[in-house]
Amino acid sequence: MTESQHTDSTGAPGRVPPTGARAPLLEIDRVSIHFGGIIALQEVSFAVPHNKVVGLIGPNGAGKTTLFNCLSRLYTPTSGDILFEGRSILGLQPYRMAELGIGRTFQNLALFSRMSVLDNIRVGIHNKTRSDHLSNALRLPWTRREEAHTLAKAKALIEFLDLGDVMNQPATGLPFGTLKRVELARALAAEPKLLLLDEPAGGLNHGEVEELIGLIRTIRDQRGITVLLVEHHMSLVMKISDEVVVLDFGRMIAEGTPETVQKNPEVIRAYLGGGEA
Repeated sequence: MTESQHTDSTGAPGRVPPTGARAPLLEIDRVSIHFGGIIALQEVSFAVPHNKVVGLIGPNGAGKTTLFNCLSRLYTPTSGDILFEGRSILGLQPYRMAELGIGRTFQNLALFSRMSVLDNIRVGIHNKTRSDHLSNALRLPWTRREEAHTLAKAKALIEFLDLGDVMNQPATGLPFGTLKRVELARALAAEPKLLLLDEPAGGLNHGEVEELIGLIRTIRDQRGITVLLVEHHMSLVMKISDEVVVLDFGRMIAEGTPETVQKNPEVIRAYLGGGEA
């Protein structure tokens, strides 16, 4: 069925789902991106439903992080479209992503090393506040209320992610697993509808990976946040994902439940190489 087109209040094109159907939260629509003669992504299409965990996997160089950078608006696709809540995000600047409801962690931690854990998390709430330099300087009553609300929200996330013991310590020097939780807290502080996790298990030990699995489930089930994750840790992906998408050399080669993807001959060949599955 062909979906009808519409234009939202911002002028961005969108899609109206068929009657009675709920549109996916995120739609990747035939996205390709070229860097000179290199094809990083080729006609990639898949959807991310509401309140699901979707794993994005593939060998090194498959295009996973490139796609994440398109979703964060760090890259612009050569062709295709990306729809969030039914409207294209390609005309928007990167800073608008948090405002829309897209949060992200990074494979290489992007924290402010000299700032405390608490202040790093408060940075994530900034896009939800209304105060400016003048109103803060004048210490207007509403800015004090907003500051108190921001502090309470940050402390709630600190409790949720068990960061109380390091709350007032600078990020520099903290264990890597702790820094991963700080970055996750900062991403959650912006109250995303879609959370992009880029290699969340990278550098974690077995116990920390098991804790991460529980955290992601809680984020989905209790906070109602949809999760799209890029990950090489196959055990985590298969345990946590409702659906899995597989890329290889920039092409999507499989999509489905973890069980069906693990049995797919193309996926087996991509990971193991050569021969018949």
